[in-house]
Amino acid sequence: MAYYTQLLGAVLAFERAATPPDPRIAVSDVGGDDHLMIVETATAPTTDLDPLSQAGWGLRVGTHAQLCEVREQILGAGWPVGQIQTLPAQWTMTARDPDGRPVDIRAHRPRTSSPSPSTG
Repeated sequence: MAYYTQLLGAVLAFERAATPPDPRIAVSDVGGDDHLMIVETATAPTTDLDPLSQAGWGLRVGTHAQLCEVREQILGAGWPVGQIQTLPAQWTMTARDPDGRPVDIRAHRPRTSSPSPSTG
């Protein structure tokens, strides 16, 4: 959970220790109305990318500068993270959490307004 809270800015919302019938879980607030639930299991997590070579889910930061800062923090902590890619509507990078699961981290690009028609 430290990876998500300390490096990616999530806030721990709830944590429950394992009991004989139930696994250990942690829920973190990742911004807006979104939450991430991590469940500890005896099986290895899926570490494959989706068909578009992305994680298939991700977290958003506010700006390109914040995305760059998060990338440097991840690298500084010794975790793998890809280069920042520029897409039409966002900047994105794929990191790997301590279990090897891919996580896309992105910032939306500012929308450009279309020029107003001239009123000649």
